[in-house]
Amino acid sequence: MTLVVGILNVTPDSFSDGGLWEGRDAAVARGVELAEAGADIVDVGGESTRPGAQRVTPDEELARVLPVIGALSARGIRVSVDTMRGATARAAVEAGASLVNDVSGGLADADMAATVAGLDVDYVCMHWRAHSHVMDAADVYRDVVAEVRDELAARVDALEQAGVGRDRIVLDPGLGFSKVGESNWPLLANIPIWSAGMRVMVGASRKRFLGMAIGRQESNPTDREAATTAVTTLAVASGVWAVRVHDVRAARDATAVVAAWQHARQTEG
Repeated sequence: MTLVVGILNVTPDSFSDGGLWEGRDAAVARGVELAEAGADIVDVGGESTRPGAQRVTPDEELARVLPVIGALSARGIRVSVDTMRGATARAAVEAGASLVNDVSGGLADADMAATVAGLDVDYVCMHWRAHSHVMDAADVYRDVVAEVRDELAARVDALEQAGVGRDRIVLDPGLGFSKVGESNWPLLANIPIWSAGMRVMVGASRKRFLGMAIGRQESNPTDREAATTAVTTLAVASGVWAVRVHDVRAARDATAVVAAWQHARQTEG
């Protein structure tokens, strides 16, 4: 069954929940809430990657994420770290994280691949072209599916050359990253083409391209939750390994509905 990854941003400026879970106690309580709602993994991030976001210092990122990761993992909750820095990935795993989620696919830090190779964890390799403050300008594709396929394949090759096992790599199409609006949909509609049979994580939750699709581009991101659940349902039906979401309960319900539907189809068949 598709895993549900709950988003826990311990930042002041993330696009949907920035500032809501600042501070160790608030963040840990939210992480426990996500796990109780059905999250298989709680993804802790200390640096916003929303469009236009500026980078934080390594020390600030570590100060935000390590106490939360340590506290959640001590409670038996499976935790991932959302980071583009190899040093943060290593420290997070030492604190209890069992998954590294890198939105840059190793491109933001030349040490990331070698770092992950030395860690006994899975690694989410996302399609990425540029940092947040300039990424919208990189939304230039002649064939977005083919180009994302090829660019991800190059990252997988680089990771394997650094010693990361292919069975440890999860691909993410990078929805919203150097893909403002229409560039996202072909990737969702053609997962088997660009994923090359590898595990896939889809992170569409509350993103602006959903607001564009439903005619509410300027709405509050939380108003895109129903649209998020629709994408989650379709992604689960397509067999993705995980969905990364803000509303864990809605995603868990979607996975249950898809499972019931598919079971009935198999029974009837």
